Amino acid sequence: MSIAVRNATTTWDGALASGTGTIGSTSSGALDGQEVTWASRTEAPGGKSSPEELLAAAHSSCFSMALALTLGEHKTPPQQLTVTAEVHLDPVDDVPTVTTSNITVRAKVAGVDAATFASIVDEAAKLCPVSRLFAGASISVDAALED
Repeated sequence: MSIAVRNATTTWDGALASGTGTIGSTSSGALDGQEVTWASRTEAPGGKSSPEELLAAAHSSCFSMALALTLGEHKTPPQQLTVTAEVHLDPVDDVPTVTTSNITVRAKVAGVDAATFASIVDEAAKLCPVSRLFAGASISVDAALED
């Protein structure tokens, strides 16, 4: 049985280069009406989203939840986590392919040293479901504690 099931539907009109997609229906409604285009994906966003941006949002939010959980399990809950995911779309054998997600974490966590924090981050990286989805991609994590 699934823990959660979410969905999204996109309607695409026209050819790739000149067409437009609209995310018309999502489980939460939070993304409804968001437009996507090839130009917003490969050139300038122009107020529109892209699959890679949505993947980055999914990965950064998932990783932050996994890290908050793991820190809590170590009795060192975070005061604040700022997690950024940078997702890359690269040509692989002349086919656009999501190849990399670079995670950057800046954390305020009382009572934990850098070595312990790094170990906890490694645990969280193995726990994050989106990281596991991206298992074939190159995923890097740059994590640091802040004062």
